[in-house]
Amino acid sequence: MINKIFILALSSFLFAFGTASETGKPFEIKGKVVDDSGSPLIGASILVKGTPNGSISDVDGKFNLMVSDSCVVLVVSYTGFTTTEKPACAGNEIQVTLGASHALSELVVTSSGRKNSPIKIRGINSRAKHDEMINATPSYMGNAKIMSPQPDFNTEDYDRIQENRFHRATQEPQSTFSIDVDAASYTNLRRHINNGQRPPEDAVRIEEMINYFDYDYPEPTGKHPFSITTEVSDCPWESKHRLVHIGLQGKHTPTENLPAANLVFLVDVSGSMNVANKLPLVQSSFKLLADQLRPQDRVAIVVYAGAAGLVLEPTTGNNKTKIKEAIDKLEAGGSTAGGEGIRLAYKTAKEHFIKGGNNRVILATDGDFNVGVSSDAEMVQIVEEERKSGVYLTVLGYGMGNYKDNKMQKMADSGNGNHAYIDNLDEARRVLVSEFGGTMYTIAKDVKLQLEFNPAVVQGYRLIGYENRVLNNEDFDDDKKDAGELGAGHTVTALYEIIPVGIDSKFLVADKELKYQERDLKPNATRSNELLTVKFRYKAPDADNSQLMEEVVMDKNVSIAKSSDNFRWSAAVASFGMLLRNSEFKGEATYELCKKLAAEARGKDNEGYRAEMIRLMETVSLMK
Repeated sequence: MINKIFILALSSFLFAFGTASETGKPFEIKGKVVDDSGSPLIGASILVKGTPNGSISDVDGKFNLMVSDSCVVLVVSYTGFTTTEKPACAGNEIQVTLGASHALSELVVTSSGRKNSPIKIRGINSRAKHDEMINATPSYMGNAKIMSPQPDFNTEDYDRIQENRFHRATQEPQSTFSIDVDAASYTNLRRHINNGQRPPEDAVRIEEMINYFDYDYPEPTGKHPFSITTEVSDCPWESKHRLVHIGLQGKHTPTENLPAANLVFLVDVSGSMNVANKLPLVQSSFKLLADQLRPQDRVAIVVYAGAAGLVLEPTTGNNKTKIKEAIDKLEAGGSTAGGEGIRLAYKTAKEHFIKGGNNRVILATDGDFNVGVSSDAEMVQIVEEERKSGVYLTVLGYGMGNYKDNKMQKMADSGNGNHAYIDNLDEARRVLVSEFGGTMYTIAKDVKLQLEFNPAVVQGYRLIGYENRVLNNEDFDDDKKDAGELGAGHTVTALYEIIPVGIDSKFLVADKELKYQERDLKPNATRSNELLTVKFRYKAPDADNSQLMEEVVMDKNVSIAKSSDNFRWSAAVASFGMLLRNSEFKGEATYELCKKLAAEARGKDNEGYRAEMIRLMETVSLMK
């Protein structure tokens, strides 16, 4: 009977108002979302049923959205409340009342110390949770937009980035840095742009933007686990400068040939994770990863909130149902004892260590640790101590509003690990399924690059990005110095901007004559066409001594029009990053230049990631 009334009512509304295609103009739907006591719900999600078109309620619970039909069905939802469908028509302001769902139940986990001693991590009453949350912002799971209530203040943390400057080659002929395969910065800034915001300048790490994308580098054929590609051409934002492109391609290893995996899922189930784009997305992500496991792999699950506990003993990959059931039972609530959870996860990994295998802790969190050991320095110290065991670390960041990017960066860098930011389920699939080998299996560790520039040709140089990966020159030959890891099939790309000899530049300090020494060049430097020599050091995953590779780079005066798609795409991404950072080195870069360069270099884009980048460029160019 109710369904018949609903259909008759909706039919009469449609008959009365028609559609936008008939009138030529969109219709406006207005309304208000309240709870069962009449109080406004701030940040409720309002979607037109069957479409991605939606809005969120403001501080008064009110909303409006433009629709193509005069009458539609709205799907209204809010974390902790029952989702409701309601018909609505233009010209009639509606009120939607949401009833509170049942309070979250307790999660009981088992202490690693005593199997029969339960640790209770208590859930959160949905109304209390609502009172703590306002200002919903949209996130994305697949192609669907999800409105997630966020804290009423922004406590996201990013370390200050002091951009690399130009160095005069006669004074500092060498430049040394560690590779970085992380791509968290790109997905994080994508989240900001999709939410209609420019990302904070210090959230923009240009090397991570560049390295988000795959490049068409040749597969390694020799004894080394990666190939080296170099290219030199025009610098698109400074026409008198040159740009050096360096690319590494890690050897691909089929999943079935990867060593057995000993994985520990370390899941933050504290109260701050009780948001749609946090714990629920974590659960979906880990279930995707569970589907990739083979019978020889095994997984344990450790959780932490006010305390830490082992919720799943190491379980083989052919017991996927058991693993997924354990993941589904996780619920959020309480404070965040991150240090205790990390120690327990490493302890579990070490107790079941597979010699020659892939031993790894995978941490999923927003990084907002607030109980016990929680400072950046303390967390880094724990991870530095634990990495000596041969257990690697992958850090997956989730959520917004209290996201601690700086803490997660430092932990990943210190733990022989990598860092990804998961803003939607498609990104989880990319990191944990499509790039499973690269994310989970290291083929080379402590990878360092050292470039020596020929001062007869190069007046000045600047490394673009990698600010937190710059090393002292003496660190290159020091095998005790930690550096970045390269995963199976991963690519790494780095760019240097070059000021040729004879070009005036405001970025270089005059080369003053010294009283006690001379800077005469060797005869072979002035006679050579060599631009630079690049050296590489790396270690095998289980080795303590490094191996050395070396490559000479020549400038063949190739114009950017004749450069490769690899070169032009990386240059487009770098220029976009400099614009987002409002860099003093952006020169003549514009969003139009970025889009044109990227569109011409898009190349093969089977997954649509490059098309998405071009769309982000367009979106930011429209922001005031």
